[in-house]
Amino acid sequence: MCQLICISCPQGCHLSAEYSENGSWMISGNRCPRGEVYAKQELTDPRRVVTAVMPCANSEHPFVAVRTTAPCPKAKIPALLNLLYRTTAPADVKNGDIVIKNIDNSEISVIVTENI
Repeated sequence: MCQLICISCPQGCHLSAEYSENGSWMISGNRCPRGEVYAKQELTDPRRVVTAVMPCANSEHPFVAVRTTAPCPKAKIPALLNLLYRTTAPADVKNGDIVIKNIDNSEISVIVTENI
């Protein structure tokens, strides 16, 4: 049995998850349908939106804040961070500009979250 706290909505339901004999997860404790979806995703393929800073070619602002456009599989986050730290953003980036497109053909990109 696994215990989780749902972060899909402000209710913060305390979820219990149990793996059944037929190979599926039985989720309880959710007060809305999003809790069950969240728990199954977290237990089978956990993902996170990655926020970081990356080098920038602007001499007045040597780093720029960035984030992924969608949650990224947790297992791929270390490689993504290594790529971010080795890549330099252009000097004139703006909020929403894509600095790394379609990471590993995942349709997840990295965008800038501030104006430089």
